[in-house]
Amino acid sequence: MAINLQKGQKINIGLTKMTVGLGWEPNEGTGFEFDLDVSAIMIDRNRKIPSEDFFIFYNNLTSPDGALEHTGDNPDGQGDGDDEESIIVDLSKVDDRIEEILFVVTIEDFEARKQNFGQVRNSYIRLIDESNNNEEVAIYELDEDFSIETGVEFGRLYKRNGAWKFEASGIGYKEDLGFFLEKYYKGEIIK
Repeated sequence: MAINLQKGQKINIGLTKMTVGLGWEPNEGTGFEFDLDVSAIMIDRNRKIPSEDFFIFYNNLTSPDGALEHTGDNPDGQGDGDDEESIIVDLSKVDDRIEEILFVVTIEDFEARKQNFGQVRNSYIRLIDESNNNEEVAIYELDEDFSIETGVEFGRLYKRNGAWKFEASGIGYKEDLGFFLEKYYKGEIIK
């Protein structure tokens, strides 16, 4: 039975291979289709990305260590469940420098479409055990009203004393995907 997490709650996950699935439903009548994008940011102990290829998103689907694999962009958000977007994680392959994996969802082209997370409902992040018949281990449902936010840190995997844990974050920003790269990348960003 899955654990229903609250914002800020932390759990020991006890998994090596999992899928991190994210889902949402846009409200009807907003005028445009929603294109929400899932990204994973692999961070070292200095809270920085060691190199750009540790930023996993629709244009970089696999981490250099092979630990993360993005299932690809779903630009129209059609479908049920996690088929919006997912990231497959194998913690046994994570580069030794990585201490945290942050899962972020942003709204593509939010300014032109005048969209924000207040127009999205039933948003969640969940952990699925790959080794146990795809059993749902934990779920965090975003129940706050993010009426101006366009990017949300949904949750994070982080390493403490050699063990991986998960925290339900739910931190909103009025920013795009580039903001998160600039926030966590220490080198020069090539555009």
